[in-house]
Amino acid sequence: MRVVEAGQIRARLRALGVDVPRVVVGGNYSTPWALLALVDQELPQYRLFALNPQAGWPVRDGVVTMTPFVGPGVRGQSTLEYLPMRLSLVPRLLATTHEPDIVLIQVTPPLDGRVSLGTEVNILPAALRAAQRRGGLVVAQINSELPYTFGDAEIDVDEIDLALEASAPLASPPARSLDDVHGVIGERVAALAQDGATLQTGIGGVPDAVLVALTSRRRMGVWSEMISDGVMSLDRAGRLEVERPIVTTFAFGSASFYKWLDRNPRVVFRRTELVNNPARIAEQPLMFSINTAIEVDLYAQANASYVRGRIYSGFGGQPDFVAGALHSRGGQAVLALRSWFDDGDRSTIVPHLTDPSCSFQHSAVVSEQGTAHIFGRSQREQASALIQCAAHPRARAALEDAAWRLGLR
Repeated sequence: MRVVEAGQIRARLRALGVDVPRVVVGGNYSTPWALLALVDQELPQYRLFALNPQAGWPVRDGVVTMTPFVGPGVRGQSTLEYLPMRLSLVPRLLATTHEPDIVLIQVTPPLDGRVSLGTEVNILPAALRAAQRRGGLVVAQINSELPYTFGDAEIDVDEIDLALEASAPLASPPARSLDDVHGVIGERVAALAQDGATLQTGIGGVPDAVLVALTSRRRMGVWSEMISDGVMSLDRAGRLEVERPIVTTFAFGSASFYKWLDRNPRVVFRRTELVNNPARIAEQPLMFSINTAIEVDLYAQANASYVRGRIYSGFGGQPDFVAGALHSRGGQAVLALRSWFDDGDRSTIVPHLTDPSCSFQHSAVVSEQGTAHIFGRSQREQASALIQCAAHPRARAALEDAAWRLGLR
């Protein structure tokens, strides 16, 4: 790894000799923004591959963003190319049809010949391997504010061609207050968990409320695509089994959370193809997968990707964890959501999805109205449980009529 000035990186980019290079960049909340700005200024045309692009993403003629998980930085853009794919399979994509010419990563300052990817591992090890195989260019932004994390986050400095020193604070989620509905949903979901369960959850009001409610459980483990402050709180409260590492692939949280992550041997970051592998998820004891959705229909199909017919996010890891949890001994795949849209006059439980589904055959669907146990039930029993236990009272009559029309009564 050679630490250089911006001009030398520009020169190397010009010397690539590829008309429209494919650039893979760290996404989610650990994008190396200084490097991405250099690439955007230097390359008139390129194809940009990342997960969950955030605000400030380069959107202009000549730039095509390709992603299996759409973020706010590219949502609704005409140049977006959405790639429908389970997250566990994205590394295979990078090794075959979407090999990178350039990989941009954010790393910590070197320590004993190694650097850490910090809060974002995910698909980056696969991208690095693919670029190295074809003689591509790997460039790192050294950020002294990035926490040093372990596992697949650690890479040898020899795997990096050029590096630019450019430190910047990490993004944190806005402060959220949990309302009564969040609290009720959290308590209902937590009531389904057992002592010793292995947790997978995300970020947002419902997952936060669940993690708060889970403080009544003991000896839990974590095997999750992402972690945030709620996992830190469970660990500090002594609710996690100390012999089991906290396994994740990316992280996003508060400044105190990042400080907790820094050189924390309890937390092990692994690559996507391992963390999201349904077979590895199934090996976890009492796997307790908690996801949410935009809509659930009477066939127990969940849409977590589309809003009004347009792609909003993507499959992500939901289908991986739902399948893996259901194959875990004693495992459960729980879907938790409000029964009524906050910003509209409609139900989240609908007769039949009109948009593609992300997952199905969950153990239970939980709302503030109740818990619909659906695993092992017939289609008619599933529909009845969803209407009577999860749907809002204002929606039940119309859903009953729809169930009759669909032959679910």
